[in-house]
Amino acid sequence: MNHRNPQRPRIKLPPEVYKELQFEVLRRDNWRCQNCGSSQNLQVHHQKFRSRRGDDCEQNLISLCAQCHSSMHGGLD
Repeated sequence: MNHRNPQRPRIKLPPEVYKELQFEVLRRDNWRCQNCGSSQNLQVHHQKFRSRRGDDCEQNLISLCAQCHSSMHGGLD
């Protein structure tokens, strides 16, 4: 049992709302990876991971290409 910090309940956005949020982040970032500038294989990355209490909010999300996204997660998918 984890006694350090009780986690707040996670709010999972409905799929259609999360897809719209992803689109807004990609558009905000001009359809470019914010790490290398690529416009290929873009994904949306939580800067503060959800597992570390990161929110599904536009300020916590950035556009990354698949390669940079994988690197951000230590090569783990």
